[in-house]
Amino acid sequence: MRSWVPGAEASDFGIDNLPLGVFSTHGNAPRAGVAIGDFVADLTTLHAAGLIDEPALHGARTLNAFLATGRQNWTALRARLQHLFGTQATSHDRAFIEAVLVARSAVTMHMPIDVQDYVDFYSSIEHATNVGKIFRPDHPLLPNYRHLPIGYHGRSSSVVLDGTPIVRPNGQTKDRGAEAPTFGPTQMLDFELELGFITGPGNVMGVPIPISQVRDHVYGYVMLNDWSARDVQSWETQPLGPFLSKSFATSISPWLISLDALEPFRVDNRVLDPQALPYLQTSDRWAYDVELEVLLETAAMRASGSAPATITRTNFRNMYWNLAQQLAHLTSSGSVVRPADLFGTGTISGTQPGTYGSMIELTMRGVNPLTLPNGEQRPFLEDGDTVIMRARAKNAEACIGFGEVRGTIIAAPAYPV
Repeated sequence: MRSWVPGAEASDFGIDNLPLGVFSTHGNAPRAGVAIGDFVADLTTLHAAGLIDEPALHGARTLNAFLATGRQNWTALRARLQHLFGTQATSHDRAFIEAVLVARSAVTMHMPIDVQDYVDFYSSIEHATNVGKIFRPDHPLLPNYRHLPIGYHGRSSSVVLDGTPIVRPNGQTKDRGAEAPTFGPTQMLDFELELGFITGPGNVMGVPIPISQVRDHVYGYVMLNDWSARDVQSWETQPLGPFLSKSFATSISPWLISLDALEPFRVDNRVLDPQALPYLQTSDRWAYDVELEVLLETAAMRASGSAPATITRTNFRNMYWNLAQQLAHLTSSGSVVRPADLFGTGTISGTQPGTYGSMIELTMRGVNPLTLPNGEQRPFLEDGDTVIMRARAKNAEACIGFGEVRGTIIAAPAYPV
């Protein structure tokens, strides 16, 4: 499809994408919008003018109510917006929309959803193997990894929007050979390169979502950075897993990318070995060809005007466990999924250095620090560092950008005693 909106044809936010978000202008109340090219269209305005028929978005300050309406409504809205922004739009509709478009550079973005619950998975076998080799060289993968999607329950209260400063957390750590732990700021602050999927209608407690019906319950993806304190994590994680080491902040990007927009980028699922149990088997394609990258900008780089350095590039297509298996497994016990639940994919890593999605892998837990173009070294993140994540899918059919998610580390506060 082609669009009449200036710049949309060459944009990552073109008519093939049309991501949804929540924005405000000049201090006005946040409201739902759709990105098209370098502009945002207010969905309340379009609804009030009778151009779209989606009351759940009229005056909405989050997308939660719209997510609850389900796939039929999601697809219908996307088709209607493609018509309005496409060259087949009437001159009357085009004139009205053109008058109310707002430059994306002039808006303030807000949390697109009120996150109801948050789960993070561990679904890249490359990441799990890389980390496992650091702690268990002879047996990097635990016996259950190839049989079920591993996950942990995170804190929805600390999910924050792109650009939110990240306060270095305090926590307990224990040095090897020490008799007792100590308390203080983490010295091994890390990022995790992920995508996050967001659910719609959900299920009734006790009634699983079968893998064949997962598509009816997932709107789409955001970018996600699940910040981690690795020294805190290694001390607290036995026997129940991450707790404070991952509960202090999880950053997401502001625009929701729909599964419909990602349709041209579906590729074959990874072959599992051994074959998954029947409730986790699917012939539907749930892998996506999405390129991701992480850039690091230090305080010294900003001061000198140097560009951020790319420290990793990888692809989402090779994840061992996919979205459908993750959601089917989570609800197989009868657990409840609600509109605007957030699910992290887990760190996305490749097989080679330079394709790893976390500092713990890139530096072998600090043993081999990264050397940046200006000569600075980083075993882990330092105060003043900004982590920038980007994702993009492109082929002959379409180009879909996710935007970016960034966060700057600020020093830990003095802990009250």
